[in-house]
Amino acid sequence: MWFSGWENLGVITIKGVVCFVGLILLLRLGGKRTLTKMNAFDFIITFTIGSTLASIITSKSLAIAEGITALGIIICMQYIIAWLEVRVNWFQKLIKAEPSVLFYKGGFNTEIMKKERITKIEVLAAMRYNGLGDPSEADLVLMETDGQLSVIPRSQDRQEYGVLQTIESFEPNH
Repeated sequence: MWFSGWENLGVITIKGVVCFVGLILLLRLGGKRTLTKMNAFDFIITFTIGSTLASIITSKSLAIAEGITALGIIICMQYIIAWLEVRVNWFQKLIKAEPSVLFYKGGFNTEIMKKERITKIEVLAAMRYNGLGDPSEADLVLMETDGQLSVIPRSQDRQEYGVLQTIESFEPNH
């Protein structure tokens, strides 16, 4: 059916505007973390919020107040989990992965690269993207918790990047 009446379009329009404004207010209350770069957990929250918003807008049986409550619960849970994550060490390890060493002192960590499903070509591309024309110019390439590749040139001090504990046990396999 292509068109079921102006009333349905009006309801969807009103729900869409009200829920979108409600979502913006809830996101502001949830804090900046709700809108930051995404790790797996943040991606799931964002996906859930979008899916819930779409369901609220298109559902004929769901009232706006019920939908805003559902969004509020999702954002509140994200806030609680983020709060716990920064205060409870074991909880942080449960929610976030550790950065992975993909390349260190001239050697590719092929086992970790296989585990993370990253190719040498992608690591080399990250080096080039960071202005390094040759792998010998890179000291370290990490896959961060959000999936981005960080490249640390040879001239920089790893201590400032907080990666010493991550690389202590790594032996490059050339």
